[in-house]
Amino acid sequence: MHNNHTSGSSTVSLEVNSKVPDFSATCTGGANFTLSAHAGKNLIIYFYPKDSTPGCTTEGENFRDLHSEFLKADCLVFGVSRDSLKSHENFKAKLELPFELISDPDEKVCTIFDVMKMKNMYGKQVRGVERSTFVINKKGILVQEWRGLKVPGHAQAVLDFVRTIGD
Repeated sequence: MHNNHTSGSSTVSLEVNSKVPDFSATCTGGANFTLSAHAGKNLIIYFYPKDSTPGCTTEGENFRDLHSEFLKADCLVFGVSRDSLKSHENFKAKLELPFELISDPDEKVCTIFDVMKMKNMYGKQVRGVERSTFVINKKGILVQEWRGLKVPGHAQAVLDFVRTIGD
C-alpha cells in the first residue's frame, strides 16, 4: 500500500511521528525557550487562546495540579498563547503555575504547529488559537497531538499518554 501525500496548502503542517523544527521564543521567567535546548526530555506544549479567560484558566490549573506527576514522567510542560510577556507573567503569578508560558505575539510558534484557525465568536468569524496540545519525545519527534480539545479531563489524558512513552 502506498500513500501519495500531497497537500493543497502552502503551509507545511507538522505530522505525528515527524521531527519538530527547532524554534526559539520568549517565555516567562526571564528566559528564552529553545526547543533543541530541551533534547532528552519529553515536552508538552499546549496552546490556549487567551490568558485569564475561564477555559484557559481551568486548563492552566489542571496542568499545574498534575505538574509533579508530569515531572515524574520526565516531562516538561509549556503553555503558549499570543499574549504579551507581561500578561503571561501576571497569569502565571495569579495561578501559581510551576511551568513557563511562551509568548507568541507574532504567531511564529502557532504557525509551526498550525493552530491558528477561523472560529465563530458571538456570531462573527474571528481568527484565533485553536486549543491544542502536542507531546514531543526526547528525540524531538512529535508523538501525539490533540486539536480542538475540550478542557475537562484533558490534562489527565495527556499525563496518561506521557506515562506510556518511556525512553
